[in-house]
Amino acid sequence: MTTTTVSPTIRVDKAGGPEEMKLVDLPVGDPGPGEVRIRHHAIGLNFLDVYQRAGVYPLPLPLSLGNEGAGVIEAVGPGVVHLQAGDRAVYCGGPPGAYSLARVMPARVVVRLPDAISFETGAAMMLKGMTTQYLFKRTRPQEDLVPGDFIVFHAAAGGVGLIACQWAKALGLKLIGTAGSEDKCALARDNGAAFTINYRTEDFAARVKEITGGKGVKVVYDSIGKDTFDKSLDCLRPFGLMVCFGAASGAPAPFPVGILAGKGSLHLTRPTLTTHTATLESVQAMAADLFAVVESGQVKIHIAQRYALADAATAHRDLEARKTTGSSVLLP
Repeated sequence: MTTTTVSPTIRVDKAGGPEEMKLVDLPVGDPGPGEVRIRHHAIGLNFLDVYQRAGVYPLPLPLSLGNEGAGVIEAVGPGVVHLQAGDRAVYCGGPPGAYSLARVMPARVVVRLPDAISFETGAAMMLKGMTTQYLFKRTRPQEDLVPGDFIVFHAAAGGVGLIACQWAKALGLKLIGTAGSEDKCALARDNGAAFTINYRTEDFAARVKEITGGKGVKVVYDSIGKDTFDKSLDCLRPFGLMVCFGAASGAPAPFPVGILAGKGSLHLTRPTLTTHTATLESVQAMAADLFAVVESGQVKIHIAQRYALADAATAHRDLEARKTTGSSVLLP
């Protein structure tokens, strides 16, 4: 079994732009109680990484970036019973540090990767797929979702969005996806979106009302934030649920809570993957659901961009410029 003692790692010494990302060699020790050492074969790229690098989500510095990866377990620490050396494994969450050849990390967020799923697919799908899982299965409106219901999903051609388009179709939901170009709208439709709206050329709230015969939708899933928040509320039917799970355009402005009353006793939530993956049991249950829908072929993971670990700064620039579609991976 390989033992990694030094790992090329992307580190940020101060919050800022992609230019702050440096490739450095860091020592890798042995796992302690409740920990594993994993050698990465592929690493996932997410907008969360951008927030952490830029200081939008402040973290102690210096900071090693990256929140998901796939590889082989090199060693396990005392108390770890669900993994052993040599296992193919995958994870999302825990402390950042995935932008590396190898790392020691908490075993609680690491699960075995099925043989039918490649390392690249595993790395590309965990954070986005687990996010989709908790959105659709664990973040439910008061009037529960049933087959035939309309939902709105912003950034439908992104990494989370393309998984959501497919998973929604598998659940019998009619997903109305928004995107910023006709090509991205076509990509969302190709992946199962029932309707798409180019938010650059159409008033998406008016179009949603048109699609739903004036009724609105039970849920809006919004990772964009400031640019879409107000009109997203206008898409909801009475008792509808607004799910804010990201802020790619910046945080929404503060607003009087009474607006929710005036628009139909609406519900508003800001969930996080961290909360939903707080225990090994929840991680394993959510991952099993994700693995099943991927292995069934109902959800396919689209890896549209691959970058060398050393080119992580370029990957961040592309992500911030919204040049990417689907999922991206870094290869150590």
